[in-house]
Amino acid sequence: MAVNLRVSDPADLHPVAGVELGTARAHIRKPGRRDVLVIRLAAGAAAAGVFTRNRFCAAPVRVCRDHLAGEGGAAIRALVVNTGCANAGTGAGGLADARATCAELAALMGCQPAQVLPFSTGVILEPLPMDRLIAGLPVALADCRPAGWAEAAEAIMTTDTLPKAVSRRAVIAGVPITVNGISKGAGMIRPNMATMLGFVATDAQVAPALLQQWVRDAADASFNRITIDGDTSTNDSFILAASGAAALRIAGDADPGAAELKALITSVALELAQAIVRDGEGATKFITVQVQAARDPAEAAAVAYAIAHSPLVKTAFFASDPNLGRILCAVGYAGIDDLDVDHVDLFLDDVAVATAGGRHPDYREEQGQRVMQQSEITVRVVLNRGPAATTVWTCDLSHDYVSINADYRS
Repeated sequence: MAVNLRVSDPADLHPVAGVELGTARAHIRKPGRRDVLVIRLAAGAAAAGVFTRNRFCAAPVRVCRDHLAGEGGAAIRALVVNTGCANAGTGAGGLADARATCAELAALMGCQPAQVLPFSTGVILEPLPMDRLIAGLPVALADCRPAGWAEAAEAIMTTDTLPKAVSRRAVIAGVPITVNGISKGAGMIRPNMATMLGFVATDAQVAPALLQQWVRDAADASFNRITIDGDTSTNDSFILAASGAAALRIAGDADPGAAELKALITSVALELAQAIVRDGEGATKFITVQVQAARDPAEAAAVAYAIAHSPLVKTAFFASDPNLGRILCAVGYAGIDDLDVDHVDLFLDDVAVATAGGRHPDYREEQGQRVMQQSEITVRVVLNRGPAATTVWTCDLSHDYVSINADYRS
C-alpha cells in the first residue's frame, strides 16, 4: 500500500568499501524471516549517532550512547540489530541483555564489547529471547559481505511493507565516493528523532567529531522532518558511519569536498526518511507541508507540525474530502498568540484556497477535490510574518492504520 515507493534493485545498491553486512533468521518473533543483522566495519572506521528523546528509551539506546561516548565513535567495529523485540521497558535485565549481545558479537569478532553498537525494534515490554539472538550472531557474521545491503534492509523491517535502501555514487574532490543507507519505520513516527532505525555509511574518512555534527544536521534535515502518527518511539536511532577506505579525508567543514559529501549524505537520509512516510501504516497519500514567511524557524515548524499531526486533517486527506477549514484550524491552534489571520494565505498545490482570513474569492470546491484525489499533495501556508520557512512530510490516516496497530501483536 506504500505511496509511490519503489523497491531498490539489489544490483543498484553499490558496495561501500570497508562495510560488510550479513543477516540471519533467528526466529526471534516470527519464524522464517530475517530478523538479525550484523554490519561489520573495517578497522579505522568512525561512527556517530542521534537517538530518541523519549525518556523511556530502550536498553540498546542507552548502551549505544555509552559506547559512542566512551570512544567518541572512533573505534566502532560492528552494529547488531534485531527485530521482533524492542528490548524497551525491560529494566535492568534488558540492559544486561543489550550488553551481553555486544559481548557475544565482540568475542566472535575479536574486538571489545564497547566497539559494538546494539539496536532493537519490535514489541515493547517483552524480554529479548537471548538464546535465539545469540545463536543467530555467528550465522549473520558468516553471511557478512559488501553486497548485503538489500537483505539488510529486509532484516530490519517490522510493520514496513517494503524494504528501504538508497545508494549514491559521486566523484568528490577527485575521489569516487559511495554513500549507502537503509531505514525501517512505518508507525510510531514523529520528530525527536523521527525514524525507528536508520543506518548510513560512506567509504570516505571523516573525523569523528565532525561526523557527530553531520549526523545531527542530516537528521534535522530529514528524519526530524517527518511524522506519521505523532508518536516518538523508545528505540529511534540514526547512525552515520565512515569506513575511511576511500582516499577522501575530511577533518573539517572547510576541507575540499566536505560540503559535497555532507550534501550527498543528507540526500540519502532525506530519501530514506521520505520512504518511511510513503510506507506509513495504512498510508494512501504522501503529503508535503510547506510553511513560508514565518517569523522564525520554530514558528514555521510549529505550524507545519500542527497541520501534519492533526487527525482531522489527515482523515480528510484519506477521504479525498476538501474540508480545508481543518487546515486553517490547525494553523490557528499552533501556538502563535499574535498571529494575524488576515495575513495568512493557504494553497493546495497550485490552488489558492484562503486569503485575508477567509475563503479565496476564486476558490471552487471542484479545484480542491481535484487535488485531494492525487496520491501526492502539497499544502503551502504563507504566514507573511518574516523570512523563515520549513517543510515537513506526512501521510494520511486510514482505516488500515487502526487495524495494523490493533493487530500488531497477534
